[in-house]
Amino acid sequence: MAEIIKVFKEDIPTLRFIGKVYGEFGHWGEFWANDWFGLLEKTMGGVEKILALWENGGGYVGLEHYAPHKPFAYWLGMFVPADTPVPEGFSHKDFEGLALGTCHIYGKESEVHDTSACRPALEQAGMKIWADSDGGTWSFENCLCPRYTTPDDMGNIILDYCYFVEKT
Repeated sequence: MAEIIKVFKEDIPTLRFIGKVYGEFGHWGEFWANDWFGLLEKTMGGVEKILALWENGGGYVGLEHYAPHKPFAYWLGMFVPADTPVPEGFSHKDFEGLALGTCHIYGKESEVHDTSACRPALEQAGMKIWADSDGGTWSFENCLCPRYTTPDDMGNIILDYCYFVEKT
């Protein structure tokens, strides 16, 4: 069974998310087949560009937007420096003046995607989840190498699950 092993808050610079927007989860195979993560890495000038701004950058991201009275939006893509141009056929969302609340979820790959305990853990740690002008919240799976991609000797990985939270 997966468990949250770490909860922390980090300030982040202004970031741009570039990706494709879907109405449901999935679509990772399409991204790999079209090398769209590779395109985004090249567009930002290499992963080291985002890592210079944010130590937990460079991950492949499933971004979720939940807003009252609006359809669910699921984006696939990457966070990039704020001035990165948006390739044709992609969408973007800029995030400015915020922090991240992150949970490290440890367990088998098939288990770590149950993120339901993360928001309460962040709130219990004193973080206030940020809401956009639509009253919506933004959260994401940040699939980082090697935490997410390389299992330990027990076959477990760590998924970073993040919410945008208010700076204090």
